[in-house]
Amino acid sequence: MLRDELARKIASFVGPAVKRVTDIPGLTLVRRTVSTAPACLTYEPSLAVIAQGRKRVDLGRTTFIYDESRFLLTSLDLPIVSQVIEASEESPFIGLALKLEMPVVRELLSKDEIQAPPALPDSPAMAIGETTVELLSACCRLVDLLDSPEDIPFLSGLIQREIIYRLLRGVEGSRLRAIATLGDQSHRTAKAIAWLRDNYAQPLRVEHLAQIAGMGLSTLHHHFRALTAMSPLQYQKQLRLQAARGRMLMDGLDAATAAFEVGYESASQFNREYSRFFGQPPMRDIRTLRSPTAPALESLGNG
Repeated sequence: MLRDELARKIASFVGPAVKRVTDIPGLTLVRRTVSTAPACLTYEPSLAVIAQGRKRVDLGRTTFIYDESRFLLTSLDLPIVSQVIEASEESPFIGLALKLEMPVVRELLSKDEIQAPPALPDSPAMAIGETTVELLSACCRLVDLLDSPEDIPFLSGLIQREIIYRLLRGVEGSRLRAIATLGDQSHRTAKAIAWLRDNYAQPLRVEHLAQIAGMGLSTLHHHFRALTAMSPLQYQKQLRLQAARGRMLMDGLDAATAAFEVGYESASQFNREYSRFFGQPPMRDIRTLRSPTAPALESLGNG
């Protein structure tokens, strides 16, 4: 069975590690033997396929649960809460994440042969879809390339194009199609979201975002919330808090320094918002994460 075959291949390549960033551009493999605590991350445009186990992702107030029979498609950079909810030593969580390159999506959309249903109005930039035999087959062939590194430069791009083609043909790919289509409202909103993602430490001026998108303020607010399930201010806040947590955890910064580096002007406001978002004050949270008894957290990225 293809799914078992994919699980076997991924497990053999990951080995005793939790995660392997492969030599295939954009491809990450994951294997976990325990479920994880909810983790606040930002998912980039990507496809996540599970060969074994189960996962939960919360985008705003919407919950997506996917497993061996369903994939997760993310079409924008989205701050989410992610958790592996089914994994054990006997039956590990095994999956892959493949980053989607928008130039390749646009190139495929320029071909008339690709017919896809239009995006549902106000649908978010995240969707669950059925993992078909054809999609599994392409994923297996992509992972197989790790056995023949000399073939990766030529064949990995072809297989990734096939995977994107299959996504675009399905209902779940309609939002990806809209975001990649120049001039579409979703594409214009995505430009504002990309600017905010790259400049989250700067003061937020929604008028400037509207100019970038070429939209009126109310139109931008409507489409921004539809795609991300949050307002521009909430989006910026989540990026700032996630970045600050990462700097305290990885670089050893104190809370005040981390707060100012990600754009906060008030340390007390940062402490309040951090406690509300992560459940406890910054330094106590970091001590908890570093504790040997702390539950496993999902690592950064889509894995």
